[in-house]
Amino acid sequence: MNSPTNIAARLPELARERPDQIAIRCPGKPGPTGMARYDVTLDYRTLNARSDAMAAGLAAYGIGRGVRAVVMVRPSPEFFLLMFALFKNGAVPVLVDPGIDKRALKQCLDEAQPQAFIGIGLAHVARLVLRWAPTAKTLVTVGRRWGWGGTTLAELEAAGTRAPQPIAATDGEDVAAILFTSGSTGVPKGVVYRHRHFVGQVDLLRSAFGMEAGGVDLPTFPPFALFDPALGLTSVIPDMDPTRPAKADPRKLHDAIARYGVTQLFGSPALIRVLADHGQPLPTVRRVTSAGAPVPPDVVARFRRLLPDEAQFWTPYGATECLPVAVVEGRELESTREATEQGAGTCVGGVVAPNQVRIIAIDDAPLPQWTQVREVATGVVGEITVAGPTATDSYFNRPQATAAAKISETLADGSTRVVHRMGDVGYFDEQGRLWFCGRKTQRLETAQGPLYTEQVEPVFNTLDGIARTALVGVGASGQQVPVLCYELTPGTADSPALRQRLREHALAHPGTARIEHFLPHPGFPVDIRHNAKIGREKLTVWAATRMEQHA
Repeated sequence: MNSPTNIAARLPELARERPDQIAIRCPGKPGPTGMARYDVTLDYRTLNARSDAMAAGLAAYGIGRGVRAVVMVRPSPEFFLLMFALFKNGAVPVLVDPGIDKRALKQCLDEAQPQAFIGIGLAHVARLVLRWAPTAKTLVTVGRRWGWGGTTLAELEAAGTRAPQPIAATDGEDVAAILFTSGSTGVPKGVVYRHRHFVGQVDLLRSAFGMEAGGVDLPTFPPFALFDPALGLTSVIPDMDPTRPAKADPRKLHDAIARYGVTQLFGSPALIRVLADHGQPLPTVRRVTSAGAPVPPDVVARFRRLLPDEAQFWTPYGATECLPVAVVEGRELESTREATEQGAGTCVGGVVAPNQVRIIAIDDAPLPQWTQVREVATGVVGEITVAGPTATDSYFNRPQATAAAKISETLADGSTRVVHRMGDVGYFDEQGRLWFCGRKTQRLETAQGPLYTEQVEPVFNTLDGIARTALVGVGASGQQVPVLCYELTPGTADSPALRQRLREHALAHPGTARIEHFLPHPGFPVDIRHNAKIGREKLTVWAATRMEQHA
């Protein structure tokens, strides 16, 4: 009998191969120095046995194969035990970032139509008060349960047997989870992950980054820690608020890295900047990955100086719908820095095999069939598309979004596959490297032609006194007026002289010469997940108002 296609299928094997290796290490109460004790651990034997017991208890309670279950649990041993228990059962966890706008969160949960709701007490209070997920009739509380009914996760685990549980006979097409996007360009969408997508991600991560069992990982975005047990790694969950990586305390991160000999870490660009600004060397770290948005070249350069000479800094390109798509190492990113700062866009490197990436003519309409697509030549900016083992094929209960983002392609052997439209624009250079030029919906269509955010903003981000910039367009498509919003570095005051410097800098570059309007902003809106993607849609409304006031 073939083993099921399931990310949890590797866990029993690891429990036999390396039973005493720590799988998950979580921060506990602060010690005398104010640093977390990290005395909450799960080795592979315990993670497998306890998730077996939890799976048995959940199944007996009605949370089994195909049941959609909202999971609102903080990063903790219970979160990881619960997720593996759900995967073992073939249930479908529904994950939404808790920090998003409450109205959007309610819409997401309503769309998911969950049958179960598993959360901490605060999540259950919000569920009752805000009428979240009314379809969820099976209730489980992580921690103490009050008066809302249901049972607790601890009671279910205690009721379940610790005898090895058979993993649900899931195949690659079975739905494994619904993961909501960050919502940086609108209401988050529920991405349907099938078991083959998770297994494909593990394979691609292993091959792209050379990840080997026995390493120690610091995943500052908790869902990424779910891949670590499948790779035989030890996860050290950092003492930080995962929804606010820009506010992480670098001393606490360094304490965990040094104490447990962390060999690799994942961080959003905002968190990488925190560590780069802190400036303390990271002698044990051999591999760093950063995703969620382009990492500014100066941050890459400063961060790489903190690493050992043999360490690698990887920036994978992808999205919730498809990851990883391409990857670039820090040395190559530095070598392309000058081109980026001259308006070439951001190099995201080589395509991760066996993905197939093609650039097509930009089109805002649905493209149901690949025969309707026109591919563009090397060096021409177009829409980035990808087909491969991690390219998801639909959004849950969002048929219009699915139609807008997916293309059906018939192959030579008569089979069909889904091609995902990344929603990004970019191009291939003569060396076969992929360059990212911005989000398709955030491009400007001016009377003189298009402008792309990632080909404009890095040109100005090099100026003294400028922390970062954001390009937005005011007016109707085809007649948009480009406006450059900018944040100042701490201690820099806005002045007519600074704005004149911005204008002169714009005129010195062919791609930015048409920009005539510059607006200082106190702090750009950013996405909740990575604190890195700029909310240009909100900035556009703000800029339009400011332009009207000064007309």
